[in-house]
Amino acid sequence: MLIFLGSTLLVSGCYSGNDSGSSEAEPGSPGETSRESQETVSDISLVLKPAQLDWVGQKIFQNECAGQFQCLVHWNDGEAFPSLGIGHFIWYPAGLDGRFVESFPALIEYMKQRQLNIPVWLRELEPFDAPWSDKESFEAVENSVRVAELREFLAGTQGIQAEFIVRRARTSLRQVVESVPEGRQEQLQFDLEALSRTPGGTYALMDYVNFKGEGLSGAERYKGEGWGLQQVLLTMEPNPEITTLERFRLAAAEVLTRRADNADNPIEKTRWLKGWLKRLETYVEPDEIINSAEKIR
Repeated sequence: MLIFLGSTLLVSGCYSGNDSGSSEAEPGSPGETSRESQETVSDISLVLKPAQLDWVGQKIFQNECAGQFQCLVHWNDGEAFPSLGIGHFIWYPAGLDGRFVESFPALIEYMKQRQLNIPVWLRELEPFDAPWSDKESFEAVENSVRVAELREFLAGTQGIQAEFIVRRARTSLRQVVESVPEGRQEQLQFDLEALSRTPGGTYALMDYVNFKGEGLSGAERYKGEGWGLQQVLLTMEPNPEITTLERFRLAAAEVLTRRADNADNPIEKTRWLKGWLKRLETYVEPDEIINSAEKIR
């Protein structure tokens, strides 16, 4: 059973076969918005019953970890950084200024605020960079005491990691709405509110932000095109015949396919895209329960 937000998250394992780019962006600051724009954007809540939160958390965990304890600390092929935890949070080695904003340092900072018993070597690491310069150097020490300690620590703090993902998603929604032209804000807010009213929609929002980010970082672009939550919401087409969640899933597939087409590295299209699209297939309501009130107006 996995329940969080006031309870304890109890799950095991990790997913190694990826998709690349999980946890690609930490909540960032959107561009400047007018006071009038800020006043028209209201907070969007992500409130679910414990059983629904259980389901959402398990889905995210399954996407990233699939029950594999070993990949709680993992280095994917084709990437210049390791991915850690149930959300595969990015951690850059020293000297690497990558395209994607790190999320693992922010997770550890959150854990410090929660006064967790973080491994001493990790807490005292200065600067806080991944201690392995590349995949080869990581694999050389993958079975070391330190890496084993780090995996055990991440296995034992899954509830806190889930809280971090939830908090991140909550922060992201308002930022994403504020980042678009005022003429698009009302529809984006309507779609986000519709998604947040159901377990499947909430899961899709939380997972996509953790998976591909908010889409607010100017560095996260291929040929000027982003692939985060903002871009998915802007791509959603009106269709009264299907639910908002289905519209979200179709738009996300279009955005991720465009990213793979624009990428310089062919691995994104030849290997990763198939996994990304398969992940989107999980964006459904539990037990096929669809709330008719959630349909697009």
